[in-house]
Amino acid sequence: MAKKPKIGMYWASSCGGCEIALVNLHERILDIDANFDFAFCPCLLDTKKKDIDAMPDGDIAITFFNGAIRNEENKEMAQLLRKKSGVLIAFGSCSSEGCIPALSNLHSMEETLKTVYLENPTIDNPACIIPRPETDMPEGKLHIPAFFDRVKTLRDVVDVDYSIPGCPPEPHQIWNVVDLVIQGGPLPPKGSVIGAGSSAVCDECERKKEDKKIKRFYRTYEIVPDSEKCLLEQGIVCMGIATRDGCGALCPKVNMPCTGCYGTPEGVFDQGAKMVAALGSVLDLGNTKSLSEDEIERRIDKLIGSVPDYAGVFYKYSLAASILKGRSR
Repeated sequence: MAKKPKIGMYWASSCGGCEIALVNLHERILDIDANFDFAFCPCLLDTKKKDIDAMPDGDIAITFFNGAIRNEENKEMAQLLRKKSGVLIAFGSCSSEGCIPALSNLHSMEETLKTVYLENPTIDNPACIIPRPETDMPEGKLHIPAFFDRVKTLRDVVDVDYSIPGCPPEPHQIWNVVDLVIQGGPLPPKGSVIGAGSSAVCDECERKKEDKKIKRFYRTYEIVPDSEKCLLEQGIVCMGIATRDGCGALCPKVNMPCTGCYGTPEGVFDQGAKMVAALGSVLDLGNTKSLSEDEIERRIDKLIGSVPDYAGVFYKYSLAASILKGRSR
């Protein structure tokens, strides 16, 4: 029997939802097993790092790498798997855009560690110990991975062949990618976003869309929205206009706004900037002909001020890959 190509999956700084998405292929997992040998998947297999080190370079046909680069171990594994993989795919929002972990880029490393280890209300740390890369213990030196000052995307530390967006990617999109490889179809140009569409979520959303004139914004718990009308037109910040399609507009289908996990549509460089520009064109300030510039500015500030947590709304998934990257130095 001919040897099956190897496939791998690695989990860096992320929540584990990407592994669940893979399992959500259900019976198609058997098709993957029939066509590939799982060489590395810490969530499912007991393969050790030394086993990957011993492999010839390029021996793993495809590696799905999920998770952002938060510490030295994440970076080390990214470099190792790049070396051992023929095709390296940034799998999910964390690896491709930084996702939720990258929101800590708004703060320094010191501020993050202080919040987690000293000010967390559930922490019992009377000695005020903060982890360090090296700690002297009676048994010898204890080493843990160095914590980076900034969360990075996978593309920031290694060359990436493709990206599959989503938090997590939808199982049918994962299968589309795997099936393309199984069928031997031509792969798209290197650097492409695969397992998704190229337009915006609004294009696959079935809600009724009319002229958008927004008098105020609501948080999701403040109103019960009309289940058929565009959520943005009802004053709920829905990121669909600035988010790549391919998920099936699942959140709007259940009366919740798109939060942007599929990243930017084709041709859009910065998701937050795209969304802010879109909102700026639909604000309803009333009759402004007789108003002074100061009054117009006041009305704009009041309306925009009702949007909670600008970074968490506009860059919830894409901060590390955005123009901003994080807080100014």
